[in-house]
Amino acid sequence: MNQISPLAVVDPSAKLGDNNIIGPFCVIDGNTVIGDNNKFYNGVTVHTGARIGNNNEFFPGASISTKPQDLKFRGEETLCVIGDNNSIRENVTISRGTASKGKTVVGSNNLLMENMHVAHDCELGSGLIIGNSTKFAGEVVVEDNAIVSATVLCHQFCRIGGYVMIQGGCRFSQDIPPYIIAGKEPTRFCGINIVGLRRRGFSNELIDMIHDTYRTIYACGIIKEGVEQARKKYPEVKEVEYICSFIENSKRGIIR
Repeated sequence: MNQISPLAVVDPSAKLGDNNIIGPFCVIDGNTVIGDNNKFYNGVTVHTGARIGNNNEFFPGASISTKPQDLKFRGEETLCVIGDNNSIRENVTISRGTASKGKTVVGSNNLLMENMHVAHDCELGSGLIIGNSTKFAGEVVVEDNAIVSATVLCHQFCRIGGYVMIQGGCRFSQDIPPYIIAGKEPTRFCGINIVGLRRRGFSNELIDMIHDTYRTIYACGIIKEGVEQARKKYPEVKEVEYICSFIENSKRGIIR
């Protein structure tokens, strides 16, 4: 049974699962689907197009599935898809998609801290920690287990690899490959995220291979040649292949 405050507004066409708590002054629009065991503190707004999973927690002032801040948006029906077990803190804004991809996606088990923004058509993975006031522009991709510190500004279309650590206050317009620390000004490669990888169970041997892979790639004047050399060194290591494929498929280039 859902617990809905008499001071909340829930559109009759909204589809609610079971055991949700909707606090005072929340607004749930029509064309929304909400799973089970979600908690909406006071003043949360869930706009049309939201598709929310289970066991999520939304703190005061969060605004989910907002109209995209994109002048190309013409009112097409799009979605904002949120998985399970997320903590979405105060004043977080997540826009729904546009005709470009049709949906904005946030995975599961993420912590999105106060006042951060996820723009239209972004794809956020799972296990992320995103710091206060960080802003992702349109169509940014953030892969699993990344940690992005506070007040980071990410240009549209950028891709952030898995298991990275990005220093607070960074701003960048190129892709950040997996397993690294990115920081300083301008944002650049600052080594391997050794502490983060150890916490995630990576062996010292595997961390050494990842480190050597980046040494090999960055030591070459031509990145493509470095990628080829890294593949020859470690032909059957999936983490090395992840790095190489990420770099090969980068459309904006990678930080150096």
